[in-house]
Amino acid sequence: MTTMFDVGNKIAAKAVQLCRPEVIAAYPITPQTVIVEELARMVEAGELSAEYLRVESEHSVMAATVAAASMGVRTFTATSSQGLAYMHEMLHWAGLSRLPVVMINVNRALGPGWSIWVDETDSMSQRDTGWIQIYCSTAQEIFDTVIQSFKLAEHSDVQLPVMINYSAFTISHTMMTAEILTQEDVDGFVPPFKPYWRLDWKNPITFGNVISDEYAMEMRHSMYRGMEAAKRLIPEIAREYEQKFGRYHGGLTEEYRLDDAEYVILAMAAIGSEAKVSVDNLRAMGYKVGLARVRVVRPFPVEDLRRIGKGRSLIVLDRNISVGSGGMVYHETRSAVMGVEGCKVYGYLAGVGGRDVTFEDVEGMALQVINGEASPDMAGWWDLKNTEDK
Repeated sequence: MTTMFDVGNKIAAKAVQLCRPEVIAAYPITPQTVIVEELARMVEAGELSAEYLRVESEHSVMAATVAAASMGVRTFTATSSQGLAYMHEMLHWAGLSRLPVVMINVNRALGPGWSIWVDETDSMSQRDTGWIQIYCSTAQEIFDTVIQSFKLAEHSDVQLPVMINYSAFTISHTMMTAEILTQEDVDGFVPPFKPYWRLDWKNPITFGNVISDEYAMEMRHSMYRGMEAAKRLIPEIAREYEQKFGRYHGGLTEEYRLDDAEYVILAMAAIGSEAKVSVDNLRAMGYKVGLARVRVVRPFPVEDLRRIGKGRSLIVLDRNISVGSGGMVYHETRSAVMGVEGCKVYGYLAGVGGRDVTFEDVEGMALQVINGEASPDMAGWWDLKNTEDK
């Protein structure tokens, strides 16, 4: 095991290399471009034996990835923001075809207006495409999660694509350290890919063809079962990884100082990491506050949240927005904890469009709830500076 000090994107690319993908489809888009550039360098230098496909758009990226995975080979790609939106049609195809593609999406705000800064609306708007969604908060977590995601996606009980998300620039372009496993370590943890199905001219099958309503619902139910299996396997694989390599980042949620907490902050990705500082500071002030960092949005951690929420106030921070509804995690959390005794849910929209969210901001939101200045069952905008139409 060695230590790597580099930006999050290059550490992500290193993890991908160690998982030995056979096909990588690529189209550049800020702020993920460094990932596919680094993988291109590895292929050119002979450090990675893979077919590197340079295509004309993100829609073509996912079409090529779906085609490669359909042939029974391990595949990878990466994208961000508008690129992910452009893939939308093919994301459904990958999910319903039960193809274990692994993709990194570096969260970035959707335009217009054009922004390259972090906002989770891009990935959150793809929740219903059948992709497992995981959100990372450090470079080490990215490295470990990429490796675990190939094992998860290719498990015979799952066979679904995985989207690994992390914050633009805050994580993607920040220099951090990560402990890097050896090729032998990864080969021992991630077995060779054995496809559930594949296109083979020697053994012809029909897949993804016209289907009657007699069977369409059963296909969706099959995806649903795969997601339910993922809910069980994500923590199991994480514990197996911990036993082998000594690192654990949480299952579907990471819990921090929750034992006696009366108020629990729910946040994801970079804000989830920043919130740990806020919790420590609020504890020093005498407030019983904890953190539940939401790592996995699909499958949604309903059971975790119902357990965590009992008798507590949940303060949900959303760096995304469903216009006309509000924060997406806030609304899904309210649904998840419905009927849980003594649970109140407060929501804040924070950092939408890329505005910085500091630990002081997180403390301010928590203190509003603690001091009775916020209303449950109602999401609010934090630090909205300008409400005038332009």
